[in-house]
Amino acid sequence: MPLATNPLIQVTPGLMIWTIVCFLITLFVLKRYAFGPIQKAIDERRDRIRHSLEEADEARDEAHRLLEEHRKLIGQAKGEAEEILTGARRVSEANVRRMRDETEADRQRRLEDTRKQIEAETRRALEQIRAEVADLSLIAAEKVTRKSLDDADHKRLIEEAIGELDFSVLEGRNN
Repeated sequence: MPLATNPLIQVTPGLMIWTIVCFLITLFVLKRYAFGPIQKAIDERRDRIRHSLEEADEARDEAHRLLEEHRKLIGQAKGEAEEILTGARRVSEANVRRMRDETEADRQRRLEDTRKQIEAETRRALEQIRAEVADLSLIAAEKVTRKSLDDADHKRLIEEAIGELDFSVLEGRNN
């Protein structure tokens, strides 16, 4: 089939004019009713995207601000924790010193009580020794004089024997 015989390829001036007129009417209708709303929808979407980007920038800035605030709070908390630990250490050291002082005071009090008990026992022992010396002196005096002494002689001999003994040497060693 030859190319010139195809009616779609042939140039027909009336058909060409009607095609241009239809094209212009379609262009006018599309411009009036389609391109305006489409352009408006594109502009609205562009504005929404711009607004969303601005909100995202604001949210990022807020997040940075909150992060800095959080870091400051953590720093303050660490400082407060250090202060609490320092205070606890001071209290602990004070308690240790107080316990040490109380223990030392208790030890000194017990040493003093023990010293007093030793002195009391020493005095009691010395009194017992004096009584035994007095009894021995009476027995020795009876044997020497070979006679029995009356109560007045007993007292006089006891006083003399005790007066001659030097108990200060014994008392000095125990102190």
